[in-house]
Amino acid sequence: MFLTVCALRPSRDLANFYVHETPLQAFREADAWLVGTYVLMPDHIHLFCTTANDGYTIEEWMAFRKRCYRRIGGPEMPCFQSRGFHHRLRREENYQEKSEYMRANPVRAGLVARPDDWEFQGKLNEFIW
Repeated sequence: MFLTVCALRPSRDLANFYVHETPLQAFREADAWLVGTYVLMPDHIHLFCTTANDGYTIEEWMAFRKRCYRRIGGPEMPCFQSRGFHHRLRREENYQEKSEYMRANPVRAGLVARPDDWEFQGKLNEFIW
C-alpha cells in the first residue's frame, strides 16, 4: 500500500530531526501494519506499508498510530489530517513507479539537488515484490 498523510494545517514543521524520530517510534509501536520506505516532507509524509495481520484496517491502524505519535511527541507536535490517501499496489511496476515518485519529491520541491541528499527518509522494513 502506498500512503500519503498531510499535515492538518499548512505547515513546514514536519521535516526536522525531532519530528522525524517521533513518527518512527509510533510506527514501531503501531505494529499491526509494517512500514517500508518512507519520506517525511515539510508538510506531508509518503510511505509504503503492508498489514502484519488481518485484524486491523488501514484506517484503524492510522488512528492508533496517530494516538501513539501524539503521546510520544506531546502537544507541540504538528498534527496530521485524520485520513490519508492510500493506494493499493497490485504489481511490482506500480511499486517502482511510486517509489521513484516518492524519492524524487524533495528534489521536485526544491529542497535538495539529489534524492539521497534528503535526510528525512528511510526504510523500516524490507518488502519483497
